[in-house]
Amino acid sequence: MSNIGKTCVLEVIKRVDFGFYLDAHELDSVLLPSKYAPDNLAVGDSIEVFLHLDSEDRPLATTQKPKACVGEFAYLEAVDSTSVGVFLDWGLDKDVLVPFAEQHRPMEVGKFYLVYLYLDRVDGRIVASSKIESFLSDDASDAYQPQETVNLIVANSTELGYKAIVNHRHWGVLYKNEVYQRLSFGQSIKGFIKYIRPDGKIDLSLQHEREARDKNTQTILNHLQEQAGYAAVHDKSDPQLIADLFGMSKGAFKKAIGGLYKQRIIRIEKDGIYLIEK
Repeated sequence: MSNIGKTCVLEVIKRVDFGFYLDAHELDSVLLPSKYAPDNLAVGDSIEVFLHLDSEDRPLATTQKPKACVGEFAYLEAVDSTSVGVFLDWGLDKDVLVPFAEQHRPMEVGKFYLVYLYLDRVDGRIVASSKIESFLSDDASDAYQPQETVNLIVANSTELGYKAIVNHRHWGVLYKNEVYQRLSFGQSIKGFIKYIRPDGKIDLSLQHEREARDKNTQTILNHLQEQAGYAAVHDKSDPQLIADLFGMSKGAFKKAIGGLYKQRIIRIEKDGIYLIEK
């Protein structure tokens, strides 16, 4: 299926002096200008292109890669201000417009903004909006499974941690006591569904539960081996001490040492944890 604002693979059906016509199915034939076509392209070949509209609202193909497609969010730089709005660099020769009515705050050239790309209902053109709340849902009751891999965009920080956009569709939360790396606004990063709450809200993690547990376990073991088999910390220790020592939350620490204790690899005493000599 060929849609404006999306990437698709189309067949070359005709060559002309100024480019190639591609079979875009329901959009009929679409021009790929010569400057975007590889030198060896021929009739009958298939090529991956992005579809947008030219200045006369005709479908046009390009092999340039946009930083986001319609229905997605991206962190883009404002490059020009005009009487109709602000234009953002989204990876194509033709910049994308954010109309004044779709600016959460007045945009300034040279600054970056998190925006959502969509098709304008009036003329079908691709435009962007920084009013991102309008395009996201807080309810993901049936959308994901625990430990499912998802794509995240860091969108805000709160007292709890970071709000992130999940798969360009939902809000989710990364709790600050479980994040041990620097995150920046607009950053794209892989994450995991930790838990879907009864109200449909999403708790996120930057590590798969099993991988995180294995990594945490190895971190603790490495520390014990480096410190002659002893660490002055246990399941009742202060969370900040645990974070400073091992770079993990108290909950993650307790799960890791609990597993080591069950395997009889360590023993837990009032003054700390000890490697069991074999």
